[in-house]
Amino acid sequence: MSPITPPGETRERIYRFVRRRILEGLPPTVREVKEAFRFRAVQTARQHLERLVAEGSLVKVQGKSRLYRLPGRVETLLVPLLGRVQAGGLQVAVEECEGYLLAERRGSEEMFALRVQGESMSGAGILPGDVVIARRQPEASSGDVVVALVGDEATIKTLRLSRDGIELHAENPDFGPIIPRPEECTILGKVVEVRRYLEGFA
Repeated sequence: MSPITPPGETRERIYRFVRRRILEGLPPTVREVKEAFRFRAVQTARQHLERLVAEGSLVKVQGKSRLYRLPGRVETLLVPLLGRVQAGGLQVAVEECEGYLLAERRGSEEMFALRVQGESMSGAGILPGDVVIARRQPEASSGDVVVALVGDEATIKTLRLSRDGIELHAENPDFGPIIPRPEECTILGKVVEVRRYLEGFA
């Protein structure tokens, strides 16, 4: 018979696991904790997590499946990861929430995240596989990197405003600008952060 791990030791291992995942930007769900530690029941994982909250090691965030963050002065926000966006040609925009990322709260602003495809923004340091975090806003300044909707297709580009209207410019000389008619283009948000992961995450 295998020796029984003391509850305190198990809880410390769970804390280290949750802390690492939070610092990587994707706090685990209760079910993911259950699976990582091979508990028979979700309730066992939940009890350990609630004890860590009671001890002050974790803080519980209401209203989301990924409930936990680290205590501290910086207030954090769970940002929905809404699938992929093209940094190249245009691509049909489909919002499919893959999960949540942890980010620093910026006032009451609404944020969203997208995974990047394409190489048109490589000159701005935005590469395929990166995750961009954007602030939802319908307007932006010339020179801002934005997520824009042209018709039903989304793209990440540098916004240029001129007398003739909106231009969406790549940061890669292999790609030309997109010059939509004003009624065709909607600014969804301004990119405020870029994250790069050396290993993929689910």
